[in-house]
Amino acid sequence: MSREEGHGRIVVGVDGSPSSIRALEWALDQAELTGASVQAVYAWELPSTWGAKVPVYPGSEIAEETEVAEAKLAQAIGEATTGRKQVEVSQRVARGHPAEVLIEAAKAADLMVMGNRGHGGFTGALLGSVTQHCVHHAVCPVVVVRAAGE
Repeated sequence: MSREEGHGRIVVGVDGSPSSIRALEWALDQAELTGASVQAVYAWELPSTWGAKVPVYPGSEIAEETEVAEAKLAQAIGEATTGRKQVEVSQRVARGHPAEVLIEAAKAADLMVMGNRGHGGFTGALLGSVTQHCVHHAVCPVVVVRAAGE
């Protein structure tokens, strides 16, 4: 991945948490240095209903969750790109388990960038469960970025 070649793709997981915003900023810095493009990916899933064989959600609930995810991703990108040089940034919102969505998105990527933990789980853990899974299963290198002050 070099600036002269002007290619390469960096996938970054974004969920709106401080560490994911910092990961997006890091990915943008790397893209400026290498000429790569950045794909910001926000994955979400509806909570399942305990004991139900197949959870049923009305289409309006799915559409609403998608709109919320798109707004959060756009806000994060706006925050991270303010005052920066032009870097090609694409957005992807996908319904599914975040680790699975990110690993699939990164199959043809040169690099995956993630925050050390997002909105779920244990606050004392060194890595969140999604980050941990991606570190172990991604086919490309993974950079884990901590939020400022951590």
